[in-house]
Amino acid sequence: MMARPLILLTCAALALTACINRNKDDQFAFNGIYFQSKADKVSKEQRDRFESIVKRANQDLAAAREAGRYAGTRYCIAEYGTSRIEWIVGPDNEAVVPVDDTLRLEGICRPT
Repeated sequence: MMARPLILLTCAALALTACINRNKDDQFAFNGIYFQSKADKVSKEQRDRFESIVKRANQDLAAAREAGRYAGTRYCIAEYGTSRIEWIVGPDNEAVVPVDDTLRLEGICRPT
């Protein structure tokens, strides 16, 4: 009788560990630094327009810009199947700097 709860607890712990490891595998280092970055639609009406946010960007601004570009590219591929982006506030713009250690980029996915 006591073995069953122990087995269930062990299975639950292993399942949780698998989820944690999968998220780590999805991260990529830019210039040796792992940034917390994501891209998401600006509004429900304009899904093609997105904002890419990179936290702790002051560690290495050039690497943070590439992390933002990567997040935007992943978003466009997931939503439209293309990596073509028209940047409004892009990673190649040297005037774009972090505010409160957060870099914000903005672009439009261009499937055609």
